[in-house]
Amino acid sequence: MKQSIRGRLSFIIIFCAVATVLLSALLVNITITNTFNKYMENIQTQRNTRLVEYFQQVYKSDGGWNITSGEEMMHEAYMSNYCLSLLDDNKKVVWEMNHEDIQNKNHMTVNGKEETGVYTSNTFDINVNGKTVGYIIVGQYSPVLLSQEDISFKGQINKSIVFSGVLTLIVVALISLIISKQFSEPIKEVSKTSVSLSKGNYNSRSNIKSNIEEIRNLTESINDLGEKLNSQDVLRKRLISDISHEIRTPLNVLQNNLEAMIDGIIPVTTDKLNSLNDEVIRFGKLLNNLNSLKQIESDEIVLKLGRVNIGELISNVISDFNIAADEKNIKLIINKEEGKNFIVVGDYDKLKQVFINLISNAIKFNNINGTVWVNISSDINSVIIKIKDNGIGIKKEDLPYVFERMYRGDKSRHKIEGSGIGLTLVKKILTLHSGTIDVESKEDKETVFTVCINKSN
Repeated sequence: MKQSIRGRLSFIIIFCAVATVLLSALLVNITITNTFNKYMENIQTQRNTRLVEYFQQVYKSDGGWNITSGEEMMHEAYMSNYCLSLLDDNKKVVWEMNHEDIQNKNHMTVNGKEETGVYTSNTFDINVNGKTVGYIIVGQYSPVLLSQEDISFKGQINKSIVFSGVLTLIVVALISLIISKQFSEPIKEVSKTSVSLSKGNYNSRSNIKSNIEEIRNLTESINDLGEKLNSQDVLRKRLISDISHEIRTPLNVLQNNLEAMIDGIIPVTTDKLNSLNDEVIRFGKLLNNLNSLKQIESDEIVLKLGRVNIGELISNVISDFNIAADEKNIKLIINKEEGKNFIVVGDYDKLKQVFINLISNAIKFNNINGTVWVNISSDINSVIIKIKDNGIGIKKEDLPYVFERMYRGDKSRHKIEGSGIGLTLVKKILTLHSGTIDVESKEDKETVFTVCINKSN
């Protein structure tokens, strides 16, 4: 059976409240009843002690027993619903009351029924000067003698307990509805947003506000998820468009030229065949890039770990790019922090691929007569490398996506040849090395990539 979170939460709160109120009412009732009964028993004990002391004084005053020895107590006993019998030292009746008179008078309403109780009696010795001179028998209908006022008092207490319990349940029910709404409304809204996202509506967002930290975090998380799904959807569509464009261009060139050659429009020459071969090579590079992308997506990259000197590795990479830098008259400047250890545990070839991509991009997207700075520093746990150029930069809106597969940013960068997976590979390799990479950029001014590699991963 389906049930809303508000209904379930309200049910749980009310159920717990009912259980708590019933248990509390039961414990309070038991406690009050036991305390009241002990109070009445204490009163009866004091009464019995007083009766014994009274008959001791009567015996001393009269010098013995006679048929009038207990008459002064008859009225009190009758009014207090107990019966007295006086016996001498041989346990012969000296004076007694008729307990049937008490029975006829002692009808009480208990739980809506007329009851008299069971007649019980207790015998007490009467001692004078250390000698038992008689006995007094005190009888009553029930172990604890309760008057109609006593029963009414207990009834009022029970009614108060029931009333307070019902009032508590009503208050708890109202509070549970308010509290459950505070929980259920934002969760319901987030649930609707998640369902909408699951159906492909990536623009769905939850706008509900909540003071509850966990619900606020949940709302922010689902909205962030929507943003990422929307971005991934845009990237996916762009990826399909880019791949389609990249494949179509060499194929169109090949098809058009081959058809022209077949029709005799274009003569078959070595230069023309070399040109077509270049298109085939370009097409092959595209397929290789797509294969690299497949490796990234399927986690097929395997590391061959060893000790790698990052300072020497980067120096070697920079020396390999001297010719490419000279072609654009770009200065390559490397700065290493003195007296520091740049040894890390990693895969030399994969880490070299990281810095080949980063330095290649710094040159590729730099201006003629530009500069590329590489700064290497170290702390206790990691080696930090900053690669800065003063080239065309990256637009602010493109920064969050530069590490996404096949993403090449704005048109000015798109015109420069590239596969769009270099930085994706860089991010993946560094992640496998427990490293990080961040980027900062100002359009038409500079771009700074900061790489941090743990010395031991």
